Amino acid sequence: MAILIDDPRWPAHGRIWAHLVSDTSLDELHAFAAANGIPSRSFDLDHYDVPDSAHARLVAAGATPVSGHELVRRLIGSGLRVRARDRARTRR
Repeated sequence: MAILIDDPRWPAHGRIWAHLVSDTSLDELHAFAAANGIPSRSFDLDHYDVPDSAHARLVAAGATPVSGHELVRRLIGSGLRVRARDRARTRR
């Protein structure tokens, strides 16, 4: 059971973003995000997008820093990953 965060490296909207996921459950992820002031609008089907300015604070709160590759590997292993083709269907 872990909350994972990758390195902030994804540019969008004039900022750099990281991803926050759970390798156990979405309930765990939502609870961690809410407890740490991450707005629900940042949730994207299987992860939260978090700004680089929040990275150190989330790690201090208990998120485990991992590489992007490790984050995706563990998200897939958890069964929580939403595939790209399924993302497109969900957003229609």
